[in-house]
Amino acid sequence: MSRKENFPASLFREYHLRTAREYNAQTTAEGALFESDFLTSSEQSQVAYRKAIAEAIDCICQSLPDSPYSGKSPQDLRALLEGAILPEAAGSSKSIFESIGQVISNSVIVTHPRTLAHLHCPPLIAAQAAEVVITALNQSMDSFDQAPAATVLEEKVVNWLCREVGLGPTAGGIFTSGGTQSNYMALLLARDACIQKNWNWSVQSRGLPTEAGRLRILCSDVAHFTVEKSAAQLGLGTEAVIRVETDKAFRMHPEQLKAALAKLRDQNLIPMAIVGTAGITDFGSIDPLQEIEVLAHATGAWFHIDAAYGSALLFSQRYRDRIKGVELADSVSMDFHKLFWQPIPCAAFLLKDSRRFQFIEMKADYLNPQFHEELGIPNLVTRSLATTRRFDALKLWFSFQSLGRKKLASMIDRTIELTASAAGFISQQESLELFHQPTLTTVVIRYHPPNTNLDLNSLNRRLRQRLFEKGIAVIGHTVVRGMQCLKFTCMNPAVSNAQVEELVEEIVSEGRRMESDERSIS
Repeated sequence: MSRKENFPASLFREYHLRTAREYNAQTTAEGALFESDFLTSSEQSQVAYRKAIAEAIDCICQSLPDSPYSGKSPQDLRALLEGAILPEAAGSSKSIFESIGQVISNSVIVTHPRTLAHLHCPPLIAAQAAEVVITALNQSMDSFDQAPAATVLEEKVVNWLCREVGLGPTAGGIFTSGGTQSNYMALLLARDACIQKNWNWSVQSRGLPTEAGRLRILCSDVAHFTVEKSAAQLGLGTEAVIRVETDKAFRMHPEQLKAALAKLRDQNLIPMAIVGTAGITDFGSIDPLQEIEVLAHATGAWFHIDAAYGSALLFSQRYRDRIKGVELADSVSMDFHKLFWQPIPCAAFLLKDSRRFQFIEMKADYLNPQFHEELGIPNLVTRSLATTRRFDALKLWFSFQSLGRKKLASMIDRTIELTASAAGFISQQESLELFHQPTLTTVVIRYHPPNTNLDLNSLNRRLRQRLFEKGIAVIGHTVVRGMQCLKFTCMNPAVSNAQVEELVEEIVSEGRRMESDERSIS
């Protein structure tokens, strides 16, 4: 006879009921514990969420330093941030935020008036608030059933952007991670369209034909390095990129472009794409877009405009004419984590004829089956190189709603005018050389004291590094025609002319101290 049968029936039932109650009580307690780790509709999870967000905000506000950077070396930071990545037991909130505070206090502070190195903007508070919503909802933008409202909002924002650029009724686009991805998409579509047109060949299904070695991409000699990077990744090689000379203002020279196209024709090579730039990274210069488009159209080349930087001019009250011709492009790159003051990442790729997305479209039964199209269900994965994507359109929409067109325009105009003022002040300094008159928000300069025999390339390189290591300023550096230069990238409309002038004077003073030190050693 089994043990169960030895029990009186009443005791057997009581035993199992008690066990069930104990199990339910235990799992309910564990469930409540885990539930507090996620944002749900329950009061417990919402209390935990508010507490975590409040503590994070307090930590940021308390840990923000007064200097643009602490000056710590990579070795210093490695020693400072030692510790277990995944401890056996959960750490206390206090200890965790103390560690986070170390990260914050040893970061580059993008809101600081002396942070002027890159196209690295201080993000709008409205956009930061939107980031809280984005991360809490965690929508994945690849299929409608993962992001229904988000999909519709991204489509609306993209279509509106296409209209603002002036690309026409067949235009469409997609949000991307930045200019690198957008430029790559443009050249990928240009390559496949060119190969289909010339050899009736599908790259997507058959790979590159042997004739692909004849394809060439043309851009200015100061265009973004992602043109070569894309050519390499597309199987064309960096030698497929033809760099065209620029004029004194670092703009692509139309006559030089015409000569380069004629040379390609004589060599039986095919101009697959011409890349015009609206906002060169170093100089902010804008290529003569209208003249380039005429040459692109005449040769059948895809005309892509890298407007990752300069696209903000579309919303300027005073300087919009500087980007005239952007509406002529076959495709356009726009970055919003530059002069739209959005947290990274936030960018878009726009296409004049959205049907050309066919070259990257693929179907997956679990994401975007054919019958979804028949039902009119939008799945944005058909337009994207990425599958999982963030709902970045929300923060741009949120920011636009919070600012309004007039205030956005005034912010863009202010940064351009701040840069012009900085250039004017720099040109008055005997020890500084101004390399160009700014078009957007960058100024390239060189510390060049009169009557010196010092190695100026070395001196400028070390001057920039010393400013960084001493926590005085975070400014940029670049090389122009073999000369090591310094660079200001003015991204903060809240910075005053006087603050920039003080920094210029500090750079000159530090340069003189370095000169004096070197003379005393020699």
